[in-house]
Amino acid sequence: MKDFEKKVSDTYDKEAQQRFSLKEEVKRLAELNQQISKEAQNLTRALKGDSKARGNWGEVILEGILERSGLAKDREYFVQNSFTTEEGRRLQPDVIVQYPGERSMIIDSKVSLVAYERFVNAETEEDRDIFIKEHLQSIKNHILELSRKSYQDIYDIKTLDFVMMFLPVEPAYYLALQADTGLWNFAYEKRILLISPTNLIAALKLIESMWRQEYQSNNAREIAQKSGEMYDKFVGFVEDLIEVGKKLNATRDSYQLAMNKLHEGRGNLVKRAQDLKEMGIQSKKELPKGLVDRMCEE
Repeated sequence: MKDFEKKVSDTYDKEAQQRFSLKEEVKRLAELNQQISKEAQNLTRALKGDSKARGNWGEVILEGILERSGLAKDREYFVQNSFTTEEGRRLQPDVIVQYPGERSMIIDSKVSLVAYERFVNAETEEDRDIFIKEHLQSIKNHILELSRKSYQDIYDIKTLDFVMMFLPVEPAYYLALQADTGLWNFAYEKRILLISPTNLIAALKLIESMWRQEYQSNNAREIAQKSGEMYDKFVGFVEDLIEVGKKLNATRDSYQLAMNKLHEGRGNLVKRAQDLKEMGIQSKKELPKGLVDRMCEE
């Protein structure tokens, strides 16, 4: 009975602890949800009311796409580099993407969100017509502003004839093009190309592929160059070995000639030395027996 009571008590305590833990977890999730909602509201409020915040947000989206494109920062693309024109104007494009070779593509992010958000939340067709016009005008203002900067005139880089104007909100991009079929030409005439996240990703993938082929081509040239250098080194090594062989042969011939003088012919040095030995000179050493025998044989 006591064991049963203990098991019941333990089970109750364990369930109580689990209920408390679950309650704390639910509370923590609720607080986290409130925090996320608050941050989302703050972001929405900031993007609606603060043009600088909208600009920063667009640049973050742009750089995020670049980071996932396979291109390397400060090698194939550069962020917020400053330049000075011949007239002394200071220009700072958001991004410069380098092509293989010397050409570069300039991308500038422009966020048109306020009127678009109002259009999405509008309840009447009349309001939607008003807000779509405001949305189009906002984009046109960005086009005119970007055109006046004349990024193509930066002397330090060889840019394309057009600047890419990046619109980070894809639905807002397509809504504008559908509402005004002449918007693209309006931008094109001012040397501006409108580009959405999807289009930008495709363009960057193409550039990344071009760079990959360029690096492979450079590697092939480097391999060919190093192979040629290695072959030249090998030829030089073989030539040196042949020269060493010639010198070894010459040394062997000189050695053989000296040995012949030593023990061949009448009056050779070995015979004369041995004759002196037989005459009774005092010596502590003996000539090698093989050398004396060879002299005797000859």
